[in-house]
Amino acid sequence: MPPQHNAGAEHMLVSMLRPLVERGHDVQVWLSRYGKASEPYDYRGIQVVPLEARLDFPTAVRRADVLLSHLECVPSTASLARGYGRPMVVICHNTHRQSFRDMAAGGTSLAVYNSQWMQAEAELFFAEYPKSVRPGEGLVVRPPVFADEYATKPGKAITLINCNPEKGGRVLEALARRMPDQQFLAVRGAYGEQILPGLPNVEVLGHVDGQRMREQVYARTKVLLMPSSYESWGRVGCEALASGIPVVAHPTPGLCESLGEAGIFVDRNDLDGYEAVLRKLLQPADYRLVSKRAKARSAELDPTAELAAWCDAVEGLVR
Repeated sequence: MPPQHNAGAEHMLVSMLRPLVERGHDVQVWLSRYGKASEPYDYRGIQVVPLEARLDFPTAVRRADVLLSHLECVPSTASLARGYGRPMVVICHNTHRQSFRDMAAGGTSLAVYNSQWMQAEAELFFAEYPKSVRPGEGLVVRPPVFADEYATKPGKAITLINCNPEKGGRVLEALARRMPDQQFLAVRGAYGEQILPGLPNVEVLGHVDGQRMREQVYARTKVLLMPSSYESWGRVGCEALASGIPVVAHPTPGLCESLGEAGIFVDRNDLDGYEAVLRKLLQPADYRLVSKRAKARSAELDPTAELAAWCDAVEGLVR
């Protein structure tokens, strides 16, 4: 099984594995990066095996009915899956060509894409490959967000989650300088250089665990910024929608698809545009209108049906 090295991938993976546990399946996650734990432990019904435990992964593969992998662990997991004749599921988090190439060695029974645009990009990529090495099936499962786990009363801050330059760290800093009377919240990300302004109107939070996002982040957020240079989907935006929090975002294909009509899209290089939109959202009437659209979009993204289809697809691989 794959590593969990960024929040979006980790949250999506756990949200997809939980329904399999609820259906009575034995689910194990084998980590491939060193961490603090050295013994297997239970996380919401999922058995997690740390790399430090030094247990025998090939033996676990031989006993498994289905293997699941993502990110950089796909090639090695695919090799074991072929060797032991086990079906493999690949969770796709981005449209980078290397991610698709990793599946092109053959043996992927099911490719799971986090958006319609990613599936379209994959189909275009695989059109150049013989059918024998393409994924057997494709399925779209949007990163599941259970709204009741995130919904809260919005706070007062303009927030950026993960302050590396690609996510918009410099945009946050520039806006905070332009709007000195407005409170900003900068949440440290799990990866990349972090731009954490030392300004009196910017509060910096350390990395926040997904289960604490509602209380520590969204309950303090009035508007969420997502001026990302790239997002294949944009999970935190969907989490914010559950509370009716407006999201101001750069129009990546993923963010346009995930936020839909609820999103307010401004080019990440247009600081004047971002400032104008934020000042407008600070007006109660404008805020109420956008907040209503956000909650409506959150309801449209209910993951129940897609997770049922996901579980059916996995179970279908071993029948």
